[in-house]
Amino acid sequence: MYGYKNTQFCPVQHRKSIGENIRAARVGKGWTQEMLAVRAKMNSDYLSTLERGLVNVSVDKLMTISKALRVPFSALVKGLD
Repeated sequence: MYGYKNTQFCPVQHRKSIGENIRAARVGKGWTQEMLAVRAKMNSDYLSTLERGLVNVSVDKLMTISKALRVPFSALVKGLD
């Protein structure tokens, strides 16, 4: 897929990892997707697609989410290296 032979480096897996990290941080705070969406000033449907790894996310959006969650940016991208 995308010319990658090892799925460990597949962009789809990166999106899924970021989504899992967002979800883990959100759930760890006891927040619903709607609560995070309000705090991050974004649509809850969009947040849902991010958490499921269905769409790419910009650095700007990740920064917004990390600030809303009050977690380091690095917590949302951990495990990508």
